[in-house]
Amino acid sequence: MPPTPLVIGLAGGSGSGKTTVANVILRRLGAEHLAYVPHDAYYRSFHELPDAQRQTINWDHPNSLETELMAAHIQALKRRQPIELPVYDFITYTRTSATLRVEPQPLILVEGILIFTDPALRALFDMKIFVDTDADLRFIRRLQRDIAERGRTAESVIHQYLATVRPMHLEFVEPSKRYADIIVPEGGRNEVALEMIVARLEALLARA
Repeated sequence: MPPTPLVIGLAGGSGSGKTTVANVILRRLGAEHLAYVPHDAYYRSFHELPDAQRQTINWDHPNSLETELMAAHIQALKRRQPIELPVYDFITYTRTSATLRVEPQPLILVEGILIFTDPALRALFDMKIFVDTDADLRFIRRLQRDIAERGRTAESVIHQYLATVRPMHLEFVEPSKRYADIIVPEGGRNEVALEMIVARLEALLARA
């Protein structure tokens, strides 16, 4: 029997550069060796609520995510079983009926803002990486992303940041940093840290 896949947790605040780090890992190690599972795919669907009411939900609180389903999916991948990853629509704030099939691989890369806050999920990680970036840079990146990719206005992004993103970061995300095995300042711009992480993952992959 092949060895049990290793699970890598990649956390950090919104706009910290987690996706950039994930893309570097995927590119360097090869997507054929990694099963990529983003926490964002597991936002709960409130399709029964009016659009105006969905926009008032605190999407930055852990309860807004179906983390128990994500944990079950990671456990399935560790058993070398494929999963059907949910597909979430950030424009309508609803989970679509489509899914994306993810095949089991020697390494499972789990990425998300709140993945270190849940003890049961955290226990599944063999390595925990936290991307740590200054708040002003994280806000600017979030502002640019939400306007360009999610159809938001600058006013709505600022309102959400002050109302929920910043308070939830201070309450949940920042404290979860203490669980990390590796802290990467400045995310994807930290080439030294990325080289070290990639080298470590390559060594683990060689043993798999």
